[in-house]
Amino acid sequence: MPVEFLGMIGVKPSESNAAMHIIGGGIDHDYLCNFTMAHENSDFDGVLVGYTSASADGLHVAQAAAACSERIKFLIAHRPGFVTPTLAARKFATLDFFTKGRVSVHIITGGHDTEQQRDGDWKGHDERYRRTDEYLSVMRRTWEHDAHGREPFDFEGEFYNIVGQNPEVLPSQPGGIPLYFGGASDIAFEIGTKHADVYMMWGEPRASIAATIDRVRKMSAEHGRDPRLSVSFRPIIAPTEDQAWEKAHNYLAAVNKLRKQSLDFRPQSRGSQRLLEFAEKGDIHDERLWMPIAGATGAAGNSTALVGTPEQVAEVLLKYIDLGVSTILIRGFDPLPDAIDYGRELIPMVKDEVARRDAAAAEQTKRQEATAVAD
Repeated sequence: MPVEFLGMIGVKPSESNAAMHIIGGGIDHDYLCNFTMAHENSDFDGVLVGYTSASADGLHVAQAAAACSERIKFLIAHRPGFVTPTLAARKFATLDFFTKGRVSVHIITGGHDTEQQRDGDWKGHDERYRRTDEYLSVMRRTWEHDAHGREPFDFEGEFYNIVGQNPEVLPSQPGGIPLYFGGASDIAFEIGTKHADVYMMWGEPRASIAATIDRVRKMSAEHGRDPRLSVSFRPIIAPTEDQAWEKAHNYLAAVNKLRKQSLDFRPQSRGSQRLLEFAEKGDIHDERLWMPIAGATGAAGNSTALVGTPEQVAEVLLKYIDLGVSTILIRGFDPLPDAIDYGRELIPMVKDEVARRDAAAAEQTKRQEATAVAD
């Protein structure tokens, strides 16, 4: 299976030389277009458009970025519950139609009460996930309306009661818009494996990722699903390993200098808690999975790094692919130049090796079939 590379676009240049979050801070249209095209020219398959309670709306950011580009896809982060699922489904379907099938949705149920409350959501963690379950059921049903003969449909649940929904706009993609889902709590796995087309994980040691993959596959099979698997990293690459480690420590120093007291709280997100637990156990896991920036920032998001030369980091990414990962989300601490560097060196190495392996496997299968026919 070909590997999918995702990046992440921001809407304004970072004011830090070690950018942790790139979606907020207002809007710079020219920068957004340049950032998007840097990813498209670097052979990324898609880019994540993030979400916070203060940032520009992701649908409109993706629409503007799509107008600047030709082929790259947009994974739009979306928190269920702030609009009705039928309205959200029509919004995404409309954008998918106008972009000719370049839209997917990253479902983030919400990992911290304070962030949710800024948008007026006072529901607790598990209640939010139960709402997400209903939300995604309705959203999927709205997108798949054509497959059900375009008859109006009803839905009755704990959070949503819908009567006679009959959408007139459907996604450009025949199977509906792909749903990406992340979460590390027990209820997140329960809901995510029921709905996800792609299950997303933050960068953890390979043994932990392997265990999570096994759990996702077993729980998904109970729903008749077999989602693809994604893992996220912040690669720090340089021509030599020593130079890469020097960059890494410079980024850490910048993060520590800019760190505010508010970053020192213990996060509610189970995924963040897991990263902090690994950070407490050691700075480096496996060959070059580097945890100190996760520890310094409260693991607020994708914050684990892979440090080394492009060849060394590519080798590690291939080991995650060997575990069953087929989507890799990478973004740098110097976001725009890093996206260009990844496209120049890192992405081609990994894609070429995956293609070589796939071709070899196909040839082996062909020989086995020929031998079976001869026998």
